[in-house]
Amino acid sequence: MRRRPGIGGLQNAAAARDQYRLLGENVAKLRTDLMKEQLATFRSQLEDFARKHKNDIRKNPAFRSQFHEMCAKVGVDPLASNKGFWAELLGIGDFYYELGVQIVDICLATRPHNGGLISLEELCKLLGQRRRGAREAVSQDDCLRAISKLKVLGNGFEVISIGKKKLVRSVPTELNKDHNEILELAQVQGFVTVDEVQRRLSWSSGRATDALETLLEEGLAMIDDGHKDGKRRYWFPCVSSVSSYTGTDAA
Repeated sequence: MRRRPGIGGLQNAAAARDQYRLLGENVAKLRTDLMKEQLATFRSQLEDFARKHKNDIRKNPAFRSQFHEMCAKVGVDPLASNKGFWAELLGIGDFYYELGVQIVDICLATRPHNGGLISLEELCKLLGQRRRGAREAVSQDDCLRAISKLKVLGNGFEVISIGKKKLVRSVPTELNKDHNEILELAQVQGFVTVDEVQRRLSWSSGRATDALETLLEEGLAMIDDGHKDGKRRYWFPCVSSVSSYTGTDAA
């Protein structure tokens, strides 16, 4: 007959479990302390790197993008605040704050033309024209980082992807799957017709017309009825490869 463990055996087993638990906690604490020490070392080295290369970080967009990637790996956000070490050393917070203000101005100026949806490429082009006399060049990566800080303004100002194209939305328009498919289709020539949408997407006439008219009502499309074939063209400035906007307010 198998003997059951006595009280002494149970107490020894419990004591052993407590020892293993304490050992595990100590090992975990040692690992955490080591990681904190390594991160502190990395951050210190990052600060030294920033001091040494601050001019390149300010003036070279590609170098600035790589610097942001380095910061992310050690949990540092140079854009988290306009105060503190990074702002004083690099002025990065002020730089992106300035970009954000200019992006808002451009989005407002072009809204009557594109309905509040502008391609990232076009936005950067207009931003470059506005900042022609500025010391710092601006990349698409800079625009994306500045836009990410505009989310505090509420609904709107976000980047969406339509096919391979990135668009910046500055109005709280909710685009559904049908709208996105039409915008992606329009990238080829800048416009679509009801017949083309029906044929290419295998939709009914009612579905195509409803989606296009909604985009028209939202100000994202413009209509052109001046063709011999009598077919209405729905133009989309936000995805057209050639922008017709020449307003001086955004330049």
